[in-house]
Amino acid sequence: MRKKLNLAVLVFCITAFVYELALAQVKKTAAPASVKISAERLQHIDQLLQANIDSGWIKQATGLIVHNGKIIYNKSFNQAHSGSKAAGSKTIFRIASQTKPITSVAAMQLVEAGKLSLHDPISKYLPEFADAVVLNQFNATDSSYTTVPAKRPITIRDLLTHTAGIEYAGPGDSKLSAVYARAGLPSELVTDRAAFKSKILNKLATLPLAHQPGEKFTYGFSTDILGCIIEAVSGKTLDAYFSAYIFEPLGMDDTYFYLPVNKQAQLAEIQTENAQQLSIDWKYDSFIAVDFPKASGTFYAGGEGISTTTHDYAKFLQMLLNGGTYNGKRILSGKSVELMTQNQIGDLALDGDKFGLGFMVTTLHGKQHHFGLPEGAYTWGGFFGTNSWVDPKNQLISVLFLQQWPISHSEIHDKFKVLVYQALEH
Repeated sequence: MRKKLNLAVLVFCITAFVYELALAQVKKTAAPASVKISAERLQHIDQLLQANIDSGWIKQATGLIVHNGKIIYNKSFNQAHSGSKAAGSKTIFRIASQTKPITSVAAMQLVEAGKLSLHDPISKYLPEFADAVVLNQFNATDSSYTTVPAKRPITIRDLLTHTAGIEYAGPGDSKLSAVYARAGLPSELVTDRAAFKSKILNKLATLPLAHQPGEKFTYGFSTDILGCIIEAVSGKTLDAYFSAYIFEPLGMDDTYFYLPVNKQAQLAEIQTENAQQLSIDWKYDSFIAVDFPKASGTFYAGGEGISTTTHDYAKFLQMLLNGGTYNGKRILSGKSVELMTQNQIGDLALDGDKFGLGFMVTTLHGKQHHFGLPEGAYTWGGFFGTNSWVDPKNQLISVLFLQQWPISHSEIHDKFKVLVYQALEH
């Protein structure tokens, strides 16, 4: 009888613990020691971020660590007397490619609703991509080329895994970047809907793929195209869809494509670096337009258009860590979260790690494991120095947002990961 009672108590405790984790929200703070985190060792993070600022390599950094749904680290560091606006917990950062996981969640919601299938050809929604061709021979002297037909159509899954063979435009040494340059594809973020369709989407549909669909990992416009498909299927702009089905349910009140006037003062100032690799204020006549969050745009870039705070983005990540729920609201099924955070690229690899549907997934033999991330942790970053990861094994979320490009000393992100894990006491 006593054994049965003890077993019942154990089952109840485990069930209660799992239920508590499923309800975890990024609201409460906790003393690090109360969740078996060393407060003393967390100070190494302070020292790292401050040292990078004192060296002049960056001017601002905001870090947030959540363990078991409780905030145990939330600090901002700024260069004193820099003349720049100081970053803080309410600062809104341009997260660029960290938009991609949000767009991926939206796509999976539509898969769950039966409105999309991962195996659908994208030409079902964007007919202009019906007759895809692949780059065959390339003449470097004039960027002329020949093509061969694609062996199969590009699918929704190809877009989610970046295996469609579509690159980004802009400076580069690949054959396809030269083809894109010859076709006049713009490299900067486009804020006008008609301009994106005419200058990028329609041109991409006529240009060759870098390789046969599914054969290689090629980073580029895939998630922007996926955003267009989400709009076509849902009947809503990406902005309206995200607001209704992701941002509002999660309480992401400081997350936008284009900031309302009353939020624009929260936007982080942005830096670049000089020849000595020291952080300096951004030159706003640069070929990269960085004030896009203040524009009155009509195109919503699913690959790079979102700006947000560390706290808001942590809510999004906590929802995934909770298995698709947050604050009592179901955003995504547990099965979809599982699919998003498992290897979906087969034998392909990214420095030994894998890629799911929107995230890079850590393996025992990958680069991220060297910095402390256990197998199954998933991560991604953004062009302007933002990065985050989710660690289901340790019920951990970590976010580090900078706001600079380029960053020669980008190893700060790798060191941050190491210092988070050296503070764990379990």
